[in-house]
Amino acid sequence: MTMVADRAGRTDRLRFTLPPQLEAPVPPEARGITRDAVRMMVAYRADQRLVHATFSDLPRFLDAGDLVVVNTSGTLAAAIDAEAPDAGDALSVHLSTRLPADLWVVELRQADKPFMDGRPGMVLGLPGDGVVEVLAPYGRSSGRLWVASLRLPSPLLTYLAVYGRPIRYGYVQGDWPISMYQNVYATDPGSAEMPSAGRPFTAEVVTRLVAKGVGVAPLVLHTGVSSLESHEAPYAELFRVSAHTARAVNETRREGGRVVAIGTTVVRAIETVADERGRVHPADGWTETVVTPARGVRAVDGLLTGWHEPEASHLDMLDAVAGRELVERSYRAALAEGYLWHEFGDVHLVLP
Repeated sequence: MTMVADRAGRTDRLRFTLPPQLEAPVPPEARGITRDAVRMMVAYRADQRLVHATFSDLPRFLDAGDLVVVNTSGTLAAAIDAEAPDAGDALSVHLSTRLPADLWVVELRQADKPFMDGRPGMVLGLPGDGVVEVLAPYGRSSGRLWVASLRLPSPLLTYLAVYGRPIRYGYVQGDWPISMYQNVYATDPGSAEMPSAGRPFTAEVVTRLVAKGVGVAPLVLHTGVSSLESHEAPYAELFRVSAHTARAVNETRREGGRVVAIGTTVVRAIETVADERGRVHPADGWTETVVTPARGVRAVDGLLTGWHEPEASHLDMLDAVAGRELVERSYRAALAEGYLWHEFGDVHLVLP
């Protein structure tokens, strides 16, 4: 494992080789275990200690007065087959982010890779007489993401229930129903991909947390599509932090409890609405906040997350929460101990 240096010579993201056998190819349920039986490495920042456990042990590592914050965004069946007369092989459209004026950010895919030959004015046919019209490049994606109009014969969720499927990347074997990509507490459909750190939660784990005196508070952040091939910085995402959740975070911190974010999406949302003193305020809208080691975190004490790709932008956030030394130590141990990566894999709990 090495570290990437930027042009100024500053240490940047981790670089390591992820062996193919550590990419989780199927859901835990298809491997003969329950959601909450995936492995969990617990990493303590104070003394750099690592503990190997399973996710069902989570209540053992939290105390009465701690607060778990979850993202209740539900996963859309956001991949749709598409046809373009001059595109050659079949395409698919990945719906990423719904924009104002009923526009969408979309990614065009072909043979499991970004289709980089899109152009303004390109029209793609969808099943059931749906149509996508490509309008303009989006952001800094260099042709990967597009602003598009979407014309469907029925309401979005109805249409996706019939013609859509979960976004799936090459490391996943087989087609799995949308239920395999939903967190048990999801209530508000809108994410292109599952906020997967929360996937191991079961009703039983939540019950045991509450029985121990650990609080559980919701927020919403709708995730866009990943940039597995190019590791781009995060784009703007739609979020909502309620007055109830802001108050719960502030009271937990005031009383000396730990605020544990379930996933990088939760960190982004909380840190978007945390002022310089670490006080969280209710808000909703679009966030462009990027949490880095230089910025640091103001209101989050701990983080449950999956294992991230080499050089992925999420590792910057992990550095901000855990510190580079603990991140390196954790990833070395994860590789050595055979932890599994990606949305169907194992998890990493960072505590102060």
